[in-house]
Formats: sequence, structure tokens, C-alpha cells
Amino acid sequence: MRKPVLIIMAAGMGSRYGGLKQIDAMDEQGHIIMDFSIFDAKKAGFEKVVFIIKKEDEEDFKEAIGNRIEKVIDVAYAYQDLHNLPDGYEVPDGRMKPWGTAHAVLSCKGMIDGPFAVINADDYYGADAFQKIYEYLSTHEDDEIYRYTMVGYRLINTLTENGHVARGICEVNEKGELIRVTERTQIVKRGDGGAYTEDDGVNWTTLPGDTIVSMNMWGFTAGFLKEIEDSFVAFLEESIKKNPLKCEYFLPTVVSSLLDKKKAGVAVLTSKDKWYGVTYKEDKPIVVDAIRRFKSEGLYPENLWGNE
Repeated sequence: MRKPVLIIMAAGMGSRYGGLKQIDAMDEQGHIIMDFSIFDAKKAGFEKVVFIIKKEDEEDFKEAIGNRIEKVIDVAYAYQDLHNLPDGYEVPDGRMKPWGTAHAVLSCKGMIDGPFAVINADDYYGADAFQKIYEYLSTHEDDEIYRYTMVGYRLINTLTENGHVARGICEVNEKGELIRVTERTQIVKRGDGGAYTEDDGVNWTTLPGDTIVSMNMWGFTAGFLKEIEDSFVAFLEESIKKNPLKCEYFLPTVVSSLLDKKKAGVAVLTSKDKWYGVTYKEDKPIVVDAIRRFKSEGLYPENLWGNE
């Protein structure tokens, strides 16, 4: 069985944040969130990381983290390109937005031939999550269906006071298996829970704080790349007509389709760690404080990679 590979999606520019948030330092040593994710992943057993970036960001990205990380773990790059579309399709006039997380992972086609985990570049997941997903990917293989996994978090632990966020709302059965995941792109914090809108705030639906949500920490077998590719045309056919400039092809969309077709099973792993992320500039101090606390508790050394 091949060792799991870590894929980090780092092609988004972070429009709400106002810059390339993936390479924004979070401590005095210049570490960025990805440093901590890779540190935790390496400790869990991962030996290779694939960064999904935009080709035009490559120099800045390598200077910020790539050149440093390649000294401690095997590194490869995949490039998400807006024009990477099936034959017969073109980018709609005026579209600048990337095609979404499933399209990002599709950029790794030809590079992955075994199990792999997928995470966001700008999210802090915690060591427990990496340990659990690596163990699952190392001990499970496809049988009559695909055997996938995801790490879920309680909604209340993933919200910000500074604006709306996108989350995959999960429905889980009594066996801890995912029934479906629905992407909600505008969720705000409301008391000890949240609420989402699908019509720009005209109507709101309440969500309990203990709702399990996906933070895009998924574990897949190699065949998932073919499933993404096969479903992409159907997505384009339906979505370009409805929303040509902003429609997105999400990982949860592909997963949900496979669940509906009984082609896959997804074990939901729950992490004991709190999620941290930087969606808005105002979120950064919270993450900085958390990392400072983690270091004081001995979870991380001052310099993650020794004498940097």
C-alpha cells in the first residue's frame, strides 16, 4: 500500500482577506499557517506534500515556504489554471474567479497514484486531525465502494466574529458515516451557533453550534481524481448557464454525488483540536495568539525546522 500524500490547496488569493493570506507570517520566526500544518503532518507520518498554486505566484510562494519546506519533506507543485477546462469549453467572458476546490485537486492529475489527504492552506487543523487522517488512509483501501474519510469540526469552533464564511454542513449517521454534505457559502455567527443565507441576507436558517462541518480536510483514494474529472463536464453544463462568473466546483459536491450513487463511503473523524483560520484580516490576531499559546504549552518549538 502506498504512503499517503498531503495536498495543500493554496491557489486562492483570499479576496476577503485582501492579499495572499497563505504566506502571511503568524509568529516572530516568520512561520505561516502552512508551516504548522506540515509540521503536524510530517509528525503524523506524511513524507510528501503537493502544493496547488497559481503559476504566477510560484516565485513568491517558494520564497515564503516552498524552498524552506523542501529541505524537510518531499515537495511537488501543481498549478490551478482557470483555462484548464475540458475540450469544447472556454472561460466565460469576464470570469476571474477560480473554479473551486474540486477543480484545484484535479490539477494534481497524473501526480497522485495512492491515497491522499487534502487541506486548505490558510486553515490550522491541529495535530490530532493529521494523526487520525493519516492512520485512516494507511489502514483502509477501496473494496466494493470507495473508502474515503474527512475530519469534522463543530460549527461553533469554526466561525469568525468578522464576517461570513463558507462551510460544508455535514449529515452523519449513527455509525459515524457521512450521509451528505451541503456547501453553504454565507454562514455567520449567531449566539452559540450560526445561521446561513442563500439569498444575500433576505432569509436566514439557524444552525446549532454542534453541527458537524467540513473544513476541507478530506482523505481520498487515487480513484477520486478520475471521479472529479468525469463529473466536471456535467458541472460546467449546468452551472455556467446559471452563474458563469462565480459558480464553483466544490469537493463536497463530488463527494455527495458519489454518496447518492452508493459508490463511496466516508468515515467522519472528529478532531479534539479547535480549528483556527484567517478569513479576514481581523482574524489574524486570534491565530497569532493561539500559536503563541501552543508554543508556550510545548506543542511546537520556537523554530519549527531547527536553525532556519
